[in-house]
Amino acid sequence: MEELFIAWLQEYGYVILFIWSTLEGELGLIMAGIMCHTGHMSIPIAILVAGFGGFVGDQVYFYIGRYNKQFIYKRLKTQRRKFAFAHLLLQRYGWPIIFVQRYLYGMRTVIPMSIGVTRYNAKTFAFINFISALVWAAITILLAYFFGEELLALVHIAKQHYYIAIPFVIIVGGGIYYYLHKVTQKVEKKMIG
Repeated sequence: MEELFIAWLQEYGYVILFIWSTLEGELGLIMAGIMCHTGHMSIPIAILVAGFGGFVGDQVYFYIGRYNKQFIYKRLKTQRRKFAFAHLLLQRYGWPIIFVQRYLYGMRTVIPMSIGVTRYNAKTFAFINFISALVWAAITILLAYFFGEELLALVHIAKQHYYIAIPFVIIVGGGIYYYLHKVTQKVEKKMIG
């Protein structure tokens, strides 16, 4: 199974990277960086493919907000706080929020949709979004490329000691999720309050 997965990555790596980046894909970018490190991908092409994928994904979310306002308000009732928070961020910080939204936990899909709901200029959003996507892809892929040996060593250890790795990943992932959730709530309270 592992050989098949690696063969798919080697043969369809750029297609997988594009799709993964479109849907939200730091893990996909890290895998691309490791594949660049091992020589199975080209760094410039991986950055362009991932950047374009991230750009396309956020453009789709923006246009969902622009042309489906009623659907968003009806279907995403549970996300109302995040939409209100995204509007506050846009009002307070303007265009830089488009640039950094990829790094805001839990807000990556909400911010482009909420900006689409507003009268924000679509061309301006697209331009900032494109630059942001390229920077996001370059930073993540290059970091994974430079630390490729260490990341491969971690993967090797995790494969040999999966019985330790699985609980470790669950605990660390849960801790990171909890921490980011609390930080986001504190920022929301400061912005709203």
